[in-house]
Amino acid sequence: MADFIKTGRKIIAIGRNYSEHAKELGNAVPTEPFFFLKPTSSYITDGQSIEIPAGCEVHHELELAVIIGKEGRDILAEDAEDYIAGYALSLDMTARNIQDKAKKESRPWTVSKGYDTFSPIGSFIPKAEILDHGNVDLSLQIDGVTKQEGNTRDMIFSIPALIENVSSVMKLQEGDVIMTGTPKGVGRVLPGQTITCDLSVNGKVLSHLTFPAVDRPSPR
Repeated sequence: MADFIKTGRKIIAIGRNYSEHAKELGNAVPTEPFFFLKPTSSYITDGQSIEIPAGCEVHHELELAVIIGKEGRDILAEDAEDYIAGYALSLDMTARNIQDKAKKESRPWTVSKGYDTFSPIGSFIPKAEILDHGNVDLSLQIDGVTKQEGNTRDMIFSIPALIENVSSVMKLQEGDVIMTGTPKGVGRVLPGQTITCDLSVNGKVLSHLTFPAVDRPSPR
């Protein structure tokens, strides 16, 4: 599954799965999961640059990603563990001003979430290295200053519940990624800044990533 970035067909991103994050953006805390899709063409890996499009106020959203290991649909929560191959540290970069406009106009979030480089992701972490996905520490720094810290225990909907919900709508396939939501502390990233982020379990760092932010190149 180490090549999930190449083989996976979709990125499913969960919205507002941490209550404090929902509140910081002025949103109601959801009573059931909701999700949106991101293009796999938006993946970048450790050390590659996040491109900031002109006119976009781009925010970082740090997330635990679940890597699906086999195909399934209508998966029950109690069976969901069988479909998890592993995990990865990820970011759901968001053009917040475009998203805010889309919300006001009741339009999809595709543009705000789908720019090239807007899905930074780390290497595959085997399932055996994270025995309790409900107790994973996540942290993010910009130029060495901590901006986000959270633990997956604070998720509103558990990973099995998310798998059940998503698979009741669409088939999950090997290599697909579910980004499970972001803790509080999201904020703006500017060209010239550097994001570093970590995923750790019981004090052991399993993933450390670095992403410089740059201006998106002009097409002319």
